[in-house]
Amino acid sequence: MILLGLGGNLATVDYGPPRQTLTAALAALAARPIRVLARSRWYSSEPVPPSAQPWFVNAVAVVQTALEPPALLAELLDLERRFGRVRGEPNAPRTLDLDLLDYDGRLVEGEPLVLPHPRLHERRFVLAPLAEVAPGWRHPRLGLGVRELLARLPSEPRAEPFPG
Repeated sequence: MILLGLGGNLATVDYGPPRQTLTAALAALAARPIRVLARSRWYSSEPVPPSAQPWFVNAVAVVQTALEPPALLAELLDLERRFGRVRGEPNAPRTLDLDLLDYDGRLVEGEPLVLPHPRLHERRFVLAPLAEVAPGWRHPRLGLGVRELLARLPSEPRAEPFPG
């Protein structure tokens, strides 16, 4: 199973507010050799670490592709750039963040790719939507299920599904 994290907290000129931008990014993935099989609900989440920037919109998608992890990551980074992502300071506001969370349980250590994503087990805004689309998923390094990982997290920072 290939899992992608999606997020953003800045509007774009072409696509509008973050939720619309993320929806457009999912459609753009489908125009590449990446098939979106499922998506969680949209979540509203506090910035990590806490700051005065706007809250994020987040989701997790299950995708299918013949691309190997480095090529998939390159596609994701290219899409981020096309959607106006400018990388600068870590944890800065952004128009689009596409993270490769897991690729069939593979363990990869290297630059720029580490699998599974090195911080996914620490982030409610990743684990809550991941539990929706892959409730049986287990962390390949830690051996813990997504619900076990969620239960270990403090209640703050918050990540809550959008109503409806």
